Amino acid sequence: MGDSVACADILKFKVLAKCSRSRARVAELRIPHAVLQTPIFMPVGTKGTMKGLTPKQLERCGCRMMLSNSYHLAETPGMEVLQKAGDLHNFMKWNNGLLTDSGGFQMVSLAKLTKLDEDGVEFQSPYTGAKMTVTPEYSMQVQNTIGADIMMQLDDVVKTTGEDDRMKDAMYRTIRWLDRCIAAHKRTDHQILFPIVQGGLNFEYRTICAEEMVKRNMQGYAIGGLSGGEPKDQFWPIVKHTAHLLPYNKPRYLMGVGFTLDLIVSVALGCDMFDCVFPTRTARFGIALVPTGQLNLKHSKFKNDFRKIDDECDCQTCQNHTRSYIHHFVTQHAVFASLITIHNVTHHMKLMAKVRESILKDRFPEFVDGYINSQVKRSSTPKWVIDALASVNINIKDHKSTAAASAAVVDDVVDDVATDVVDFGGGGDVVCDGEKCAADGNLTTANCGDSDRK
Repeated sequence: MGDSVACADILKFKVLAKCSRSRARVAELRIPHAVLQTPIFMPVGTKGTMKGLTPKQLERCGCRMMLSNSYHLAETPGMEVLQKAGDLHNFMKWNNGLLTDSGGFQMVSLAKLTKLDEDGVEFQSPYTGAKMTVTPEYSMQVQNTIGADIMMQLDDVVKTTGEDDRMKDAMYRTIRWLDRCIAAHKRTDHQILFPIVQGGLNFEYRTICAEEMVKRNMQGYAIGGLSGGEPKDQFWPIVKHTAHLLPYNKPRYLMGVGFTLDLIVSVALGCDMFDCVFPTRTARFGIALVPTGQLNLKHSKFKNDFRKIDDECDCQTCQNHTRSYIHHFVTQHAVFASLITIHNVTHHMKLMAKVRESILKDRFPEFVDGYINSQVKRSSTPKWVIDALASVNINIKDHKSTAAASAAVVDDVVDDVATDVVDFGGGGDVVCDGEKCAADGNLTTANCGDSDRK
């Protein structure tokens, strides 16, 4: 491919500040529909909508960029509808940033319904049973119709726990498919194409893939294929290694990451953009995110709790409703799940704002230490967190809960997270329907039957 520019220069990325100890940085990101600051978290609205929220409500949460999925949008509402609407921005009345996934993730989430070869991948619709063949060219056609500011190449996605030979093949195929995506991209003056660095947990494969993609001189780069259940002590070294291979003056997007500790560690390792279903999916199971962890509002202890979810939060839910009010209805009416969704999305927007502020003031290490102290109340700080942060010169304390006051605060937090959530600290596992998924042994984003991104 050589060193040619893959698309017009319609993305502007300027580093505004960087942490003096770690690789964390704040940057201004200009794209056709938004001017943003990174690090940024993007909620997932798979079909052009956030479950339980209108676009205007999402905007009020402080969200200025979201992710949608081209595979699902091609099925519903379909390309004909989007063409008549003009694009997805017009269809959903969203005058903010949009990023579309290519459909590559569905090779994992719909693995039992796919057939793969060099041309592309054939999917069997989980809705109708009809077959759809997605090639790099078709993915670009669909994403050009959707009209998102940033669109992703079609990549060959393999679970990180897969066989090495398959991982190697997928890495090289992803490089070849990138060249086909570049050739098929027809709206280079309006949309930005990101490549996706693959290679699983193999440092050599990650290096080869990153170096090849940097040769294409793209406007931004994604790190894919992680957060699929791999151990955290294998996750973070790959993130650090891969991010360091990517250009300093371009955005680095770590796909599928949204647990709070994962976000903070990954910012320290040099990543700028993130997405995950975590805050929205947890809300639909009655889980509210707070600075000290999570609240299971279905728990009977909240029956007579007339405080708001989070005393420090000014979202519409916290301004107008109590824990008790939400508790009484959250398992019966969908609207009450939307109330928690508003809060959880706002939580993630404010978290990233605090991260940016701490970097701008060059106090990111202090922020990290304080945040982890608030999260880790009844157990030691996870070793992988300590090791990951130490690798970029942030040496945090091994926080343990000793004070009675701390124990009192933690009493509100989910007592037994395993009954409602799976590993909130990372690993790709998210809230799921315990009875349905446990029976099938399905406890990950990739294969959970309730997955937003399946």
